[in-house]
Amino acid sequence: MSRYPAPTREHHDDFCVAEKWMLVRGSAGKPVRHHRTYELTLGSGSVLRTRISKPIDRSTYGPSMWSHILRDQLSVSADEFWACVDRGVLPARGVVEASAEMLPLHLMNELVTRAGLQPDAAILLTRAEALERLRQYWMDEGSGR
Repeated sequence: MSRYPAPTREHHDDFCVAEKWMLVRGSAGKPVRHHRTYELTLGSGSVLRTRISKPIDRSTYGPSMWSHILRDQLSVSADEFWACVDRGVLPARGVVEASAEMLPLHLMNELVTRAGLQPDAAILLTRAEALERLRQYWMDEGSGR
């Protein structure tokens, strides 16, 4: 016997809402009519997509279908799913937390696109070093070098 309740469409929807998946709209800008369709863009740039048949109710999923949804659509384990639905604990999706030492994206972009640094080299700079590199770049640009 499973330690979790039978998964329902309502649980599936609760998970998507809790993790802030985006509701997909049709070409007319309205929600898709025959399924509720959600997408989640991960930090890696990949996109997860899941569909919940309407009506969103307490209809349960069979074990095979549920396994497919967890693995292929939601990309979580049963433990992660139920922790999110029951306690609001979001799944660990490999998100890198920004730290005070990290360079802002706009600064990284300037270093790579304007100053010509390789991303691997730019990411190793401190904020002060990055600003000095850009200052030097703009000084050289202004003098016509």
